[in-house]
Amino acid sequence: MNNAVLSQTLLRPLNTRRAVSLSVKIWFYIAAIGHAIFLAYILAVFYPPIAESGLYGLKELHLPTGFREGDTLGNLASVSHVLLAVIVIGGGPLQLIPSVRRYAPSFHRWLGRSYLLAAVITSVAGMYMTWTRHTFGNLVSQISITMDGILILGFAFLVVQTAMARRIAEHRRWALRLFMAASAVWFFRVALMGWAMLTGGWGIDWKSFSGPFLYALGFGQYLLPLAMLEWYFHCQKRKTTQGTQIAFISVLAPLTVFMGIGIFAATMGLWLPRI
Repeated sequence: MNNAVLSQTLLRPLNTRRAVSLSVKIWFYIAAIGHAIFLAYILAVFYPPIAESGLYGLKELHLPTGFREGDTLGNLASVSHVLLAVIVIGGGPLQLIPSVRRYAPSFHRWLGRSYLLAAVITSVAGMYMTWTRHTFGNLVSQISITMDGILILGFAFLVVQTAMARRIAEHRRWALRLFMAASAVWFFRVALMGWAMLTGGWGIDWKSFSGPFLYALGFGQYLLPLAMLEWYFHCQKRKTTQGTQIAFISVLAPLTVFMGIGIFAATMGLWLPRI
């Protein structure tokens, strides 16, 4: 009897839809932990000097786009980019937790509005600094950052438009796209440190902060997460084949492992030593 039950259990078809959901949840939990660590780093390192000295607090920070004498607009862009990053990095994962949306709808709405505004301001500030403060990288990096900024602005507009039209399913999909694009600054650091840990920094010229890997990462920091997100949307459709869902899991699993390695490397190499 037990053998028969065990045999039926082993022969039961794999529920690939549930497997996709589980793999995405694992990815999200690990990403949320990484965001929380980065948030703690921003609060501990950037906020105290700015709170104490205002714009002049940028002098104490290790930022390529920090304080510049006489450049008030650039300094304001830099400080807003840093301060509002708390809402983008900390608020993004919170917005995606179903229980927060379900049990604290008012908080979810106000956090969503704050997140949207912060994402727009930081993207505009980032693009402004990219083209007015030539501190590192080259034209390729400037173009990749600008493309991300444009995507953030476009996604933000569509998030608002679908919310006002009460098209909730579409609204959530655009909100997820906005999260992926707005988190590119986090993806970049995690992928960079993970790659450096695994390969020793192959394809990176650290002195000029250029090289083939950095060129690929400049675009991949948001295009790869967005591509995986679209694949996930496709896997949720009823007519999606099991093969497609298994392929998605097979790609997401190693990416999740790499992300975990990158979070560890960034925490130990970039964030924790400065806190």
